[in-house]
This record gives sequence, structure tokens and C-alpha cells, in this order.
Amino acid sequence: MIKLTNLTKYFGDHKVLDDVNLEVKDGSSLAVIGPSGCGKSTLLRLIIRLVYPNSGSILVDNLDVGKLSEDALIGLRQKIGMIFQTSALFDSMNVYGNVAFSLHVNTRWKEDKIKGIVAEKLKMVDLEGTEKLMPSELSGGMQRRVCIARALAFDPKIILYDEPTTGLDPITEVTIENLMIKLSRELKVTSILVTHVLQTVYRVATRVAMLDKGKLIEIGTPEQTKTSKNPVIQKFITGGL
Repeated sequence: MIKLTNLTKYFGDHKVLDDVNLEVKDGSSLAVIGPSGCGKSTLLRLIIRLVYPNSGSILVDNLDVGKLSEDALIGLRQKIGMIFQTSALFDSMNVYGNVAFSLHVNTRWKEDKIKGIVAEKLKMVDLEGTEKLMPSELSGGMQRRVCIARALAFDPKIILYDEPTTGLDPITEVTIENLMIKLSRELKVTSILVTHVLQTVYRVATRVAMLDKGKLIEIGTPEQTKTSKNPVIQKFITGGL
């Protein structure tokens, strides 16, 4: 379980997150929605301690993320896969190098074992045989799937998605959504999805949390979100925010 308690984050004088309390149960898929600048992506970065909160705590599997040693933090991050909005692939590495990167850095496994893991993860995202291709040779959707394969390298229990379908064409968008649903069902991972694409929210999430001006204003099922009486939520889902 992931538990955020009284989480507050400033960047300079700007309060990005304001006393957020949130629990994400094991095996669930939570979508975090809200207007640009409301703290959605910052929340993901706090969970994997790319940034520190000003106050509050983050528990992942009962471990206080803010108090972990560097070695313990590395261990925790291996349980968490992160999919970035821009895919964040290394341009100078081929597909194999990108997917194997964290395995090379964090293990002393033999190359044959790493090759087997890379092949397995690429098969999971329907990219068998692409190991030698460079990122520049891939479509946007393929790059996103390589990023997902890389995130799966250590068989994570948690996957964090930062705008995974943004900027993709409608057909590729559905392909990525179907992959997210497949991973959730087959691997039983816990997912947190940051997005403003409502189709993705309704297809993938089991719960939806709405942030506005750094505050968590409501959480419920996708259907409850659709029919919410909260004017801020209605304005967002009808395109007014």
C-alpha cells in the first residue's frame, strides 16, 4: 500500500501540494487528474524521492520513503517502475541498452541472464526482436512501450505513469491503454496514473483522485467522478479547466 499523510510541497514560494492525504491499495489503479500545475507529476516524483516534501510523510509497503538510506532507496526503486511522459530513452543506446540499463547499473548478473530478461519484457509489450533498433527509428508509441519494458525490468510491484498516452494518435493511445490494463490484470501491480486524458482514466483506473490548486478535493470510482456534483470536477471533465 502507498500512503501519503499531510503531504505538502513548495517550490520557492509556490505551494504545489497542500496537505494531501491519500491511500492507494495494493493491486488498484488510481488515476490522478486535475489542471496543469496542480501537483500531479510532483506527487509521483515525491513517491520515488526524486524530490523531498516540505512536510508530511510517504509510506510505501510500510517504509517511510523520506527516512530511507540511499541503499534502501535503491531497493525500493527497484520495486517501482516509472514511465515518463517523454519516454526518457537514452538516444545513444539501442532498445536493448535502454531496457537493460538499470540491470547493468544495479546488478552483477551475467549478460545471458540480462538478455533473457530484456527479451521477456519486450515480448510483454509486443516489441519482440527490436533490441538493435535506436530510439530515432521508433514511433512515439513504440518509444512509450520501450519505456514500459524498461520499467518492468525488476518485476515491480508498483508502476507510476506520468501522462502515458499524451501526444499519441488515437489508435496508439488505445494500444497503450490496453497494455496498462493487461499489466494490471496479469501482474497484479499497483498503478498510479497521472493524466488529463479522460478516456484513459475511464478505461484504466479503478479509482480517481482530483487535485486542484495542490489540494485533493475528491476521490471515487470513475463513474462517481463522471457524476460528481463538485463544480470543479464537472468543469474539468467538461473541458472548462
